[in-house]
Amino acid sequence: MTPPSSDPAPGGRDTTTSPEISTGYREDMVEVLTDSYAVSTANRYATDVAAGILADGGSALDAAVAAQFMLGLTEPQSSGIGGGCYLLHHDATTGRTTAFDGRETAPAAATGTYLTRISADDPRPPVPDALRSGRSIGVPGTVAALELAHRKFGRTNWAELIGPAVRRAEEGFPVSHRLWASIDDAKADLARCPEAARHFLDDAGEAKAEGTVLTNPDYALTCGLIAEHGADALRTGELAEAIVERVCRPSETVTPGQMTLADLAGYRAVECAPLWSTYRGLRLAGMSPSSSGGITVAAILGMLEHHDLGEPPQDGAPAAELVHLVSEAERLAYADRDTFIADGYPLPEMLDHDYLRKRAALIDPDRTMGTAEPGLPTNGLAAGRDLPEYGTSQVSVIDAEGNAVSLTTSIEIGFGSFHMVRGFLLNNTLTDFSAEPADAHGRPVANRVEPGKRPRSSMAPTLVFDGPDLRAVVGAPGGAVIIQYVVKILIALIDWDLDAQQAVGAPNFGARNTRVTAIGGEHPLIGEAEDGPARVLIDGLVSRGHRVQLADQPSGAAVLVVRPDGRISGGADPRREGTVGGV
Repeated sequence: MTPPSSDPAPGGRDTTTSPEISTGYREDMVEVLTDSYAVSTANRYATDVAAGILADGGSALDAAVAAQFMLGLTEPQSSGIGGGCYLLHHDATTGRTTAFDGRETAPAAATGTYLTRISADDPRPPVPDALRSGRSIGVPGTVAALELAHRKFGRTNWAELIGPAVRRAEEGFPVSHRLWASIDDAKADLARCPEAARHFLDDAGEAKAEGTVLTNPDYALTCGLIAEHGADALRTGELAEAIVERVCRPSETVTPGQMTLADLAGYRAVECAPLWSTYRGLRLAGMSPSSSGGITVAAILGMLEHHDLGEPPQDGAPAAELVHLVSEAERLAYADRDTFIADGYPLPEMLDHDYLRKRAALIDPDRTMGTAEPGLPTNGLAAGRDLPEYGTSQVSVIDAEGNAVSLTTSIEIGFGSFHMVRGFLLNNTLTDFSAEPADAHGRPVANRVEPGKRPRSSMAPTLVFDGPDLRAVVGAPGGAVIIQYVVKILIALIDWDLDAQQAVGAPNFGARNTRVTAIGGEHPLIGEAEDGPARVLIDGLVSRGHRVQLADQPSGAAVLVVRPDGRISGGADPRREGTVGGV
């Protein structure tokens, strides 16, 4: 599972594999219009169960809970009860929007070298590496966050929301092509865990074949305990003990973690205020830290607001001028994000209008800056570096009363840490921390490992409002490039007035703070760039000094848009197995 190349030759095509694999692009996707309620997820079983909850009078929050428990079964490589999440909820009656932080936390024993050394006395790195060892596993937070939100905004009984996942786990479901391909890509890592190997691999150690009916009785029992005891089932008792045993299991080939029962018992999800910003006269609710997603999306849009982004692409390929402009704004925003959005730094300066105007003025329309410097004093703090990851999922819901949820949920890379316990996978979220606590000059690194800390995330669930009226529910998986996917979708919806499916399906593009500008090679227009309409785009970027990367970007976004006539336009990402449901 090799990360994409970060520096291919100008205009060259990158063919290495993303941490969660690409499985093509469905060209037959069209907008789904509904009159009353709608849900979009990355998996049809999750969409169907959520739509059923809404049909029975459940709330948007109820539907999101049911979808998450189903996703943990039918899309286990991407999210689940062994991971973390961020959730935005809009209450149509009160007009209030609330955020919930269910990000995983580091165990109390996690010091600055937790990911790089076996112990203070043993300087060897964890084996087989930090990601695949027990050191990458954070204290899970998804169930705690969903329970906290459900207590405030749920209408359907908690156990009833989990029941469909229990029944599906007992009855089984056919392994899809995407799940088979994902297992096949990760089989060597899954084989290290006896529980994961039994569930995902056949007797020969190969991925269970596409079409195989996959049951998960252990997951059914686990969900039954959570249905009865709520999030406490993961804090104390047999499930908590099983998690600690799995994380800390002694092995000559896998370095154990140091999670304790006290770490699990002490976990709490956080209810907090969303991060508000504006763009083109609209109000945007995003996620506040511990996620960097909301503030970085807002900063990028705040710079782009000083530029005309032109007309929507006529042939499907974005113009070089647009991709250059957006990528430069992203470089500037990521430079600040990588340094400041961690470790308690004050953040209002990043969204100050005068500051963003000055940052936007640094963009040269004819030449890329390559890499940007932070625009604020660093106070001796070094920028942290993210590892690429794509193991995340998105649930977007609007119910019949107009309540809405944007839920971005993750176990980190595909299959998380590859450690499985009681039918579910455990996350590798602690590798979202910077690996080293200090740089070569001795400066403390942003986002360094510390006990009880939530690592910086890029998840960016977003709600868009026109005055008091909800206009869109947006979110995407994709690790540090979630920010880019959400920015692309918001531009497509707000600047170009595209429908939800058009916005989701448009080519992905953008840049972090490197010389590389990425364009999603999975899109048919980009994949045929040698002879297709994207050739002009690539040449235009190369002429401005960009190093263009055409690696696949399997985003998995889910978008709902409330149209002026009150109908809901739904879109599911053609890069995964997503569907839209509703009436």
